[in-house]
Amino acid sequence: MWQAVTVAIAAALACAAPVRAQAGGSPFSFLDNLFTGSFSNGNAANAPSTQPTPGAPGQWSGEDGASGHPLMTASAIREAAANFDNCIAGMWPDAARRNILQDNFQRFTAGLTPDLRIMDLLDAQPEFTKSIWDYLDILVNDNRLAKGREVLAKYKAQFDATERTYGVDRYIIAAIWGIETNYSTQIGDRSVLQSTATLACIGRRQDYFRDEFLSTLEILNRGDLRPEQLHGSWAGAFGATQFMPTAFKRFAVDADGDGRRDVVDNPADLIASTANNLKKDGWQPGQSWGYEVVVPQGFNYMLADRARSMTFAQWEQMGLKRATGQPFPASNEKVYLLAPAGAQGPGFLMMQNFRVIMKYNPAEAYALAIGHFADRLRGGQPFVQAWPREERTLSRAERLEMQQLLAQRGFYRGTPDGQFGGQTREALRNFQASIGAPADGFASADVLERLRGR
Repeated sequence: MWQAVTVAIAAALACAAPVRAQAGGSPFSFLDNLFTGSFSNGNAANAPSTQPTPGAPGQWSGEDGASGHPLMTASAIREAAANFDNCIAGMWPDAARRNILQDNFQRFTAGLTPDLRIMDLLDAQPEFTKSIWDYLDILVNDNRLAKGREVLAKYKAQFDATERTYGVDRYIIAAIWGIETNYSTQIGDRSVLQSTATLACIGRRQDYFRDEFLSTLEILNRGDLRPEQLHGSWAGAFGATQFMPTAFKRFAVDADGDGRRDVVDNPADLIASTANNLKKDGWQPGQSWGYEVVVPQGFNYMLADRARSMTFAQWEQMGLKRATGQPFPASNEKVYLLAPAGAQGPGFLMMQNFRVIMKYNPAEAYALAIGHFADRLRGGQPFVQAWPREERTLSRAERLEMQQLLAQRGFYRGTPDGQFGGQTREALRNFQASIGAPADGFASADVLERLRGR
């Protein structure tokens, strides 16, 4: 879920601000570009990633936002803040159409003030990033695995019931719970009502967050959660597995029949709601998310693309083998090859369930961490192949320079911004192919030097 973002990755992960792309997409992209050697902000709430730590509200910098958006200038932010009360009051007709009682609307919005510090978080630009292997090291560690096993044992009855009802693997749910909020120990301490109200009236994502704010009011009006329970990330993600308000409306369930859908303090509800989310997104019962594979020397990495799917048998004919030496499953499902560290690191054949995890949070790095963590909770071993830990990640200035050099050579047609996505990766692969290097799209310091002509 984008679950949004950070400065120090440890702090970001601890604060669990990952906002998901549930309910029709997220405003940001949690670790969206980790595989090109960097990652940026995540799904508006999303985020073990790259923005200032989403902790308690602080003081707004008073500066223009880095995005350059006209609604993110300091003057526009001040003007919108001055009109905040009118903006909130102007949403009453929409709230009434959602059957929110007028008394409740007035009660929940009374005294609301904007948290302008969120404007800095919304537009933060990370200078340094973490590599995929550092990211996995932080998320999939012995302490978190031990806690996950305790949670699985403590709530065995709830996980049993959820698997019977939804067919979703308990280890995946436990992994999401652990990575999103470290098993409810770092849910976030910002008021969801204040955060979504701020973003609905100020800044460049007002249309998106207007729905999130009104959905928050619906949750309170219905009585599923109390205001004091609705605390989370700066972008509004809340609960043990970090639901955005609109996603809560779509997926939350009352598993224990007490009349409330409580994904904050009720383990039965949060486990079942997370499973319901995954099921409705297309989870395939009894299947894995993917497999680590050994990619042969000389492989054409132009085939390592989410849009180029083949069956396990077809990949095997091209020389790919499971890293454990075991056979691939007897399946006609079409899977795609992911090479997050390029030709220097392990490869992975990704199945439908991996795509489902990415719907929860639209970042391959996140989905890989969830899948691997789940396997470890199940008793699996660490990845077999080594990561290229000698590689350093590029700074934002270097990433910007790389895009500019690719554009000068005619490979990149976007606007250089230092944030790497699919367009940059494709440009990198085409440049690598043009110089006879493995076209793996990995943004290494060596590729930057080649672009510089050195």
